[in-house]
Amino acid sequence: MRAVTFDPQHDSFSLKDITIPSPGPDEVRVRVLASSINPVDAKIIHWKRQVKDMTADWVPGVDVSGIIDAVGSAVRGWSPGDRVLYHGNMFRDHGGFAEYAIHRAATLIPHPDVPPETAAAVPCAGWTAYRALVDKLQVSTQDSLLVGGGSGSVGGFAVQIARALGVGTVIATCSPANAAYVQSLGASHTIDYHHEDIVGKVMEITGGTGATRALDTIGNGAEVPIADSLAFEGQIAEIVSLLRPELYEGAAAKGLSFHQLALGNAHGSPATEHLLVKAGLACSRLLEEGKLTVTRKRVITLEEAASLMGSFLKSRPQEKLIIVP
Repeated sequence: MRAVTFDPQHDSFSLKDITIPSPGPDEVRVRVLASSINPVDAKIIHWKRQVKDMTADWVPGVDVSGIIDAVGSAVRGWSPGDRVLYHGNMFRDHGGFAEYAIHRAATLIPHPDVPPETAAAVPCAGWTAYRALVDKLQVSTQDSLLVGGGSGSVGGFAVQIARALGVGTVIATCSPANAAYVQSLGASHTIDYHHEDIVGKVMEITGGTGATRALDTIGNGAEVPIADSLAFEGQIAEIVSLLRPELYEGAAAKGLSFHQLALGNAHGSPATEHLLVKAGLACSRLLEEGKLTVTRKRVITLEEAASLMGSFLKSRPQEKLIIVP
């Protein structure tokens, strides 16, 4: 089969013909209809050392829309021909950048009633946004939510999910060029992080109290003004860097709460894998109801993906890249 592979010795991606993999007892083989490129896929260059015996035929690609082609001997409830969607385990081989992929049956969900190119764009970013807002921050209609990076993949989904959940005040930071786009997703207010005082603007919008909830999708210091914009007993979730409460103005006095989230770490344990399924099913419902959309996407081939992967993090495109084998 044709696949985009990663060579850990040379940190390079290439298109190869490799053997079609067989599923293990608790796994299924999926004929890939579409997969999407996420930053974590390109960051394999940084996390490859966490995988023992990675070969030059390692296939990345965590988000997959497809049709089950074969099932392992211990798999129950799934059959060949079933259409499925999943967020894969980045530390397991045979990802979605190929004609066939392998995945554990425990975290499959039924494919939503949307095109595969749309479905494949959602899991990594959309399920992260859902888990951050619902499982971690437990947002309600009474909250004011601040999203750092509202035009990015996770931030854009977070704005839409917050609106679908009935959050009335949704504030998002973005560049002026993306303000109209973020407002079209459902943000009630946008803040130009290049030229405006984020804390001052949030206080102005919230009548001086600050945001009750915040999600930062940028990290590396960008979360500081987001955390500083929180109200008394406000809460912030972070998906990129480690939160550092000692850097945030009045964090202790305000009694702030802090949440870290790494979506893929739910793999591997029955005690946590259900969280992926829950988030996936919820996002699929929102997709089918038209409350979650993917407006910025571009379909590419495996050949194009192989050439783009090496430079993806340096020149990340505005649209979501969807691979159709």
